[in-house]
Amino acid sequence: MIRFDQVSVTYEGAARPSLCDADFTLPEGELTLLVGPSGVGKSTLLGAVSGLVPHFTGGTLRGRVTVAGRDTRTHLPRELADVVGTVGQDPRAHFVTDVVEDELAYGMESLGLPPAVMRRRVEETLDLLGLNELRDRPIATLSGGQQQRVAIGSVLTTHPKVLVLDEPTSALDPAAAEEVLAVLQRLVHDLGTTVLMAEHRLERVVQYADRVLLLPSPGEPPLLGTPSEVMAVSPVHPPVVSLGRLAGWTPLPLSVRDARHASAPLRARLSGHTPGPGGGEQLRAAAPTAPTPAPTPAPAPAPAPASAPTRRRLLARLTRRTPATATADTPTGAPGAPGATAATATALGIRRARAEVLHDVTLTVAPGETIALMGRNGAGKSTLLAALTGTLAPTTGQVTVGGRTPHRTPPPEMVRRVGLVPQEPRDLLYADTVAAECAAADADAGAAPGTCRALVATLLPDVPDGTHPRDLSEGQRLTLALALVLTARPALLLLDEPTRGLDYAAKARLVETLRALAADGHAIVLATHDVELAAELAHRVVILAGGEVVADGPTAEVVVSSPAFAPQVAKVLAPGHWLTVSQVAAALAATEATS
Repeated sequence: MIRFDQVSVTYEGAARPSLCDADFTLPEGELTLLVGPSGVGKSTLLGAVSGLVPHFTGGTLRGRVTVAGRDTRTHLPRELADVVGTVGQDPRAHFVTDVVEDELAYGMESLGLPPAVMRRRVEETLDLLGLNELRDRPIATLSGGQQQRVAIGSVLTTHPKVLVLDEPTSALDPAAAEEVLAVLQRLVHDLGTTVLMAEHRLERVVQYADRVLLLPSPGEPPLLGTPSEVMAVSPVHPPVVSLGRLAGWTPLPLSVRDARHASAPLRARLSGHTPGPGGGEQLRAAAPTAPTPAPTPAPAPAPAPASAPTRRRLLARLTRRTPATATADTPTGAPGAPGATAATATALGIRRARAEVLHDVTLTVAPGETIALMGRNGAGKSTLLAALTGTLAPTTGQVTVGGRTPHRTPPPEMVRRVGLVPQEPRDLLYADTVAAECAAADADAGAAPGTCRALVATLLPDVPDGTHPRDLSEGQRLTLALALVLTARPALLLLDEPTRGLDYAAKARLVETLRALAADGHAIVLATHDVELAAELAHRVVILAGGEVVADGPTAEVVVSSPAFAPQVAKVLAPGHWLTVSQVAAALAATEATS
């Protein structure tokens, strides 16, 4: 169905090809998962299938790509529209109409399908993706995850032979992601649709794949194989595979079920150990030479790289704050002193039009505390962040940040108290170069010239001043937006879906940066569907449903008791409160040291 014959793609001005020597065939009626670190050419490969590369993006394509027998060099994207359906990383870039139902019908109208067929397919797609209640809603009023489902639905209605999906579950809550993946499975198994999907959250999708196509690093040709074959050598892999490598399981598990079947010996080795609040802190505290850390609800962080203390001190210096004193055994990012508050929401209610989006929400955020806001799409997470920044005024109740009422405080004053990195970092990026963005951030924050650029140099050391923000990867854009916000040194940092588009290495760097900020006294609130991020970073998890708080407590207590929001390690080793592979590794290391 899809054939790449010695394909290389080089963009204008690039020193090397973005895609090199791709030579493989994907058969009809299979789901192929495209994986690899950021920046290795995954989006370029997907664009070559749909014809967007090189017809829309420019550049030079060498070799030949055929889809259902059509050569993409001689067929423009519109001439492939009846064969290939594409959903990119940013669903808003795909929308043509204003209302959900109209958007689902638009592609079929373009292909000239009969009205009766269009009506039937719209109804089928609304049911498949759980969009029936949203059919008359303006797309602009939907949450990011709801928009993602609409974008997927607008492609499904045309019944293409090939579906090309770039991170289709990145903005979806776990339940919605499962529903979308179940739909894709049905299309593959029942209709023979060929699906090529790039996804960074491999824990969600690898068990569904028939094949995995790995781009190992820039300049290297792709490797195609079964999921178990590729995961054994892949530099990017889900936590359950990391756990299997740590425990020495053969074959490596691809799903929680596979891992649970193999976990008995590991459970025996972990018996008698309790996951410490700081990656085995309790075990180390038992040793005579180790200081006893103060109790904290912090989850287990991964073993910090050697540069972490240096980065923490540098970030503290750049943000002109005094880093918290910590021993080697103090969990990074422990909350501040009891009684201190960075922000509070009391009996908060917000209405939009006739809908009550938030109802009676009460939340307190302490300095140095990291909170993960979780819940299904449309639960009110982004609305709560907007209330904390002051862009939405409470209908009932009150919000205070740094002792001020956000919606009544002038923006130049609030920018020093609270900063928001939105779901789409490009919403903060307007200038033509990284240097211009930094200069504007310094001026807006009243900071000394060069302050923002120094932050960027710390977080993105390899990005030149003249780079256009649109040429950065998703992870680089997020990091640049984070640097712009940090220039004003806000005491409260808000992030909305911060791991969209990030591979595991980029996520690890983000976790390290946020831990350093928390240790420096910044309060951090994340709205996220990434359960692995919450397990790795958050002190507390707050779950919203229907605009109300339904759970609020230490991460281990909240996520382990929730089938939907538990990370993979917690599911494998339940009922123990193990959350991350690093916790397990620390316990095993302590066991070996004492044996």
